[in-house]
Amino acid sequence: MNMVMEKQVMDAYRPCTLCPIRCKVDRLAKQKGRCSQTSDVRVAWAGLHKGEEPPITGEKGSGMIFFSGCPLMCAYCQNHQISTAAQPIGIELSIEELAVIMLELQGMGATNLNMVTGTHFIPSIIEALRLARSKGLELDVVWNSSGFESIEGLALIDPYVDVYLIDVKTLDPDVGATFCGLRRYADDILPVMEFLKQRHPATYVDEKGNLKGLLVRHLVFPTAIQASFTVLEYFARELKECAYLSLMVQFEPPLGNASFPPISEEEYDALLSALENLGIEEGFVQELGENVSWIPDFTQENPFPQDFASPLPYFLSLKRSRHQ
Repeated sequence: MNMVMEKQVMDAYRPCTLCPIRCKVDRLAKQKGRCSQTSDVRVAWAGLHKGEEPPITGEKGSGMIFFSGCPLMCAYCQNHQISTAAQPIGIELSIEELAVIMLELQGMGATNLNMVTGTHFIPSIIEALRLARSKGLELDVVWNSSGFESIEGLALIDPYVDVYLIDVKTLDPDVGATFCGLRRYADDILPVMEFLKQRHPATYVDEKGNLKGLLVRHLVFPTAIQASFTVLEYFARELKECAYLSLMVQFEPPLGNASFPPISEEEYDALLSALENLGIEEGFVQELGENVSWIPDFTQENPFPQDFASPLPYFLSLKRSRHQ
């Protein structure tokens, strides 16, 4: 029975319809679609990270696994080295090695397992989670994604997810074309949120301080603040009864990529007023003017500011052995 189930899950790689592009390539046969990846799992970094929202970060940090490649490929992605590059940084891992990473993160005291941009590796992540669970994994799973996923893909991973950390980047096709790489993102995100709303009708912090349910992230794009008001109105109308909101204002394009004016104090105050007027109370708001660069450098063993992250030694050992 388990072997049959495993085969069915891995068959989701062919023809691949894990994201809304539905390339329908055979990734088990090493074909690549928009995400630039075959079915061979590629991971760029793993370790503890303290830069997430408080109940996600917890005491020691979220146990994050950054997957290489991405089906969305936003023009100004902070993780551009691993998401939009022609040859994304990362090392190929077996299902067994991915499961060990999960268990090792638990051993480091991670608050949870945080799967970052894992959309295009959903079948392999499921198999690794199954294996890790059989060997003692007890951590909650955070699904941290752009929201650019097919309902078929979400239906596969949903039984394994405790909290969704999902972007709603924009509902404006023009803004989607400029900042998200695709005009269609604005249309594709709506069925995703409806699916999650139906599957997870309540969001709360449990007795251990862990968030359960749906946390919607929205990053305010410069020169497009009206589009953010539209997102806030949508959230208030459709999601505020079942989800928390995380409003972020620290847009930072990769160095040398582009130059945009920062969000002004007047714009920031207008956003706060909108939250109040719309009755959006549950969630988090990023402070304006935090003097920290959030652009990671995945060529380093620790891509993040030293106080924010601790690399997983097991992953570093794998990385070094691959590069010998």
